[in-house]
Amino acid sequence: MSHGGDDPLFKGMGVEVVDHLADYKDIPVYHVTGWYDSWALQVANLNYVALHERKKSPQRLIVGPWTHSRPNASYAGEAQFTPDAAIDLNAFQQRWFDHWLKGIDNGVDRESPVRIYVMGGGDGHKTPEGRVFVGGRWRDEQEWPLARARPTPYYLHADGRLSPDQPLPHAPLTYRFDPHNPVPTLGGNLSSQGALASAGATDQRCHPTLWTCADSNPLSARNDVLVFRTPPLARDLEVTGRLIVRLWAASDSPDTDFTAKLIDVYPPTADFPGGLELNIGDSIVRARYRNGPGRAEMLQPGKPYEFTIEMYPTSLVFGRGHRIRLDISSSNFPRFDVNPNTGEPLNDNRRWRIAENSVYFDPAHPSRIELPLVPTGSP
Repeated sequence: MSHGGDDPLFKGMGVEVVDHLADYKDIPVYHVTGWYDSWALQVANLNYVALHERKKSPQRLIVGPWTHSRPNASYAGEAQFTPDAAIDLNAFQQRWFDHWLKGIDNGVDRESPVRIYVMGGGDGHKTPEGRVFVGGRWRDEQEWPLARARPTPYYLHADGRLSPDQPLPHAPLTYRFDPHNPVPTLGGNLSSQGALASAGATDQRCHPTLWTCADSNPLSARNDVLVFRTPPLARDLEVTGRLIVRLWAASDSPDTDFTAKLIDVYPPTADFPGGLELNIGDSIVRARYRNGPGRAEMLQPGKPYEFTIEMYPTSLVFGRGHRIRLDISSSNFPRFDVNPNTGEPLNDNRRWRIAENSVYFDPAHPSRIELPLVPTGSP
């Protein structure tokens, strides 16, 4: 923590692969990650893509519905997938090394370069373990991101709608972000915070057993969480690829954070009479670094800026009757460090302040999420 935000420590070869491509040997690499892994964005969107483009040796990618280091599990948090979602990682690795190190012709060099687990399609029943059956299936692909996926903007509207329709003129919505009362982390792409928060898909409702929760209310009931939903979907909708939010926002503080979270809203059922709100992806942007890491630029109070928030990638079929939801806030603790809103040096602040943060939705400031929609009838 004492290194701050601009230290060369964070540009090391083991952290920023893309910055050290020339230093990596041109050898076959199998990139393994999960949709709920803390390294999913780095492994799939950065490492695999960059090495595939720059190296001649085969690069392969597999993404399961897993949390960090759990490819042997067919569940992630409260979501249950099909039994074949789990793989034997040791056998998987041995087969790869048998071919490239021992020359055994076992076919790994002729397999598809990308294999992903497409979550969704399950009936949503409650399993004996108390999880929701999300379902899913494995699918081979020829590239990542998928060439046939269409980044489709879904715009935020002041009345809480999330829609492909362009926004109409409207005043921004403002909320108070108190760093002493951050939004609790409920699931997500976690790895080393097991004692503080649980990884994976989690219903977005607090309960007093969590140390960060003081009640049993849904996160959507908080005054510092802006919620945007689609109507119930008329048909299944597959979202596979990068998840990018373009958020127009302002603050009365020199620095603050903005968070985004994509959620699959299940309708009520006999097993889950209150429905379910399962997190799919999330991320954060620190306002001072809106133009890139190492380029700290404080905000001009009250001035709207466009912030880019890249969530972790996913592959999910939102089922018919479900809603797609996007939550916007300024904290997600303890998954992310809480911003004191003062603009002081990172990890060396002595003060805290409540920020008045505003989100814009109008033709000049079209806040939106770009959903990579895969056409119906794809393989």
